[in-house]
Amino acid sequence: MKPDPLSLYRAARESGTSASGFYNDNIRAETDDGSVIVRIPIHGADGMDLRIWPEQDVIRAVAPWVSAVPEVLLVSPEPAFQLHRFVAGDVVDTVAPRGEAVPAHLLEDVVRFFGQLRRVPIECLPQVPADWPKDRDTAAFGARLSAVTVDVWERFRQPYAALYSALGVPTDPFERVVADWDRMTARPFGALHCDVHRKNLIVCDGRTFFLDWELALWGDPLYDLAVHLHKMDYLPQEAETVRAAWFAAMPVEVTTGAVADLAVYVRHERVKSALVDAVRYSKLILGGVETAREDLLVGSLTTKLDRARAVWGIGTPLDREQIRAALTRHVPRAAGEVTRS
Repeated sequence: MKPDPLSLYRAARESGTSASGFYNDNIRAETDDGSVIVRIPIHGADGMDLRIWPEQDVIRAVAPWVSAVPEVLLVSPEPAFQLHRFVAGDVVDTVAPRGEAVPAHLLEDVVRFFGQLRRVPIECLPQVPADWPKDRDTAAFGARLSAVTVDVWERFRQPYAALYSALGVPTDPFERVVADWDRMTARPFGALHCDVHRKNLIVCDGRTFFLDWELALWGDPLYDLAVHLHKMDYLPQEAETVRAAWFAAMPVEVTTGAVADLAVYVRHERVKSALVDAVRYSKLILGGVETAREDLLVGSLTTKLDRARAVWGIGTPLDREQIRAALTRHVPRAAGEVTRS
């Protein structure tokens, strides 16, 4: 491969341009063999999600079972980076941002993808942590999810107390979430992506590619559907189409009790998004963003908070300018490094 991987990494670091998530920078580079993505971990990124596996190990493990995943070309431990083969096409968030209909084939592709993931044998995946919930123990799985969110709350509730207060976050934001885990129906576990949303989907020639596997887990397949519906923010009919198709495609042992439990998972995701993104967005704004970008962040957080407030039993919607004022006036100046999005 020319140029060599280390040269690609150095050029990527110096380029100043990337498509960044919360944990990795992604920089496109050219080689004699075609385009690649140089994927570089973001040093000091705030850990806000449950992560148990190296991303590259998951991708290589699921590739024989799941179509349309990125190809890992190289993994460097030091300096830390990966090379993925570039996937040509359009990011769904660009061609169909929230509020617009997604390409028609995507709905079917997503349901097929979830079905393929469910069939990946655990023996083919990286080893789960020794204390990981046992198969079908959905109550323990849900508790593991919320434990990470509670940890985020505990880490940031004091330095961001003024911000959380201005945003109307209750003193116990988990009261209506954690009590539901013990009532969850047991379901067989499977491989989960846990981050299927518009910025992680690429469409090309009637196909959908699924990127960014850093949050993959072994757990209840219903959780993957819940995260997807929450993060995609489909138009109502699209959401119902995906939901109905998922229930039709999955075996009875996976769909038993799923109607009630889907709502439990969605409630958790709504609370998590409000708590996590209040911190992330305030750091972005503190670091300086263009007015258009700030408007998007304010609008997004307003929606997230309104949905969380419904979980908390607070019916009064928030005003966007109230959110903007809170994000700009109530952020501790010692908040640390700006977390990129």
